[in-house]
Amino acid sequence: MDMTVFQWTREPKLYHIDNDRAEIVTEPYTDLWQRTYYHFQNDNAPVLQMETDERFFSFVVKTDLSDSHHRFDQCGIVMYLDSENWLKASIEYENETFQHLGSVVTNDGYSDWATVVIPASVRTMWYRFSRREDDYRIECAEDGVHFRQMRICHMKKGGGTIRFGLYACSPEGSSFKAVFTDMEMMDCQWSAHDGQQPD
Repeated sequence: MDMTVFQWTREPKLYHIDNDRAEIVTEPYTDLWQRTYYHFQNDNAPVLQMETDERFFSFVVKTDLSDSHHRFDQCGIVMYLDSENWLKASIEYENETFQHLGSVVTNDGYSDWATVVIPASVRTMWYRFSRREDDYRIECAEDGVHFRQMRICHMKKGGGTIRFGLYACSPEGSSFKAVFTDMEMMDCQWSAHDGQQPD
């Protein structure tokens, strides 16, 4: 991909970008979350995104968090529209036994979090982010081939020009190097629904 089209929201102190690879060294106490349950607002994670008005597409990236070692360390895909409207998907490190593979969708300043527990031995993950107008699907694959759905969501502010890309953060007092490779834009891999007709 042409990485020159990507721009920072909150540029980190340490990073490296070339034509086919991005590395982000996270800073302690960085995160994205809005209000729900925890009642705090964290909005300081570095985000590297490109902009598009294309209404049907898919974006794939491989993430490597082998360097993560502290609770809540995470890296993955993001669509950050503004502080109160965004989505993200990532592995979130927990301990030496297990971690969480999950996604967060934030509409109008309230976040949700959907997760499954996976072994701590999983250190790389592919994500596929697909758009169909103002609806979105997030998928993951350990091998980059056999993607499985994580969630489908609607974004209230996701109907026009959007920004999407990569993020990494360390919500507690840690730091690690997140690595992103094999990035690719492609035709939408999320087929139109062929069942019940729309209302």
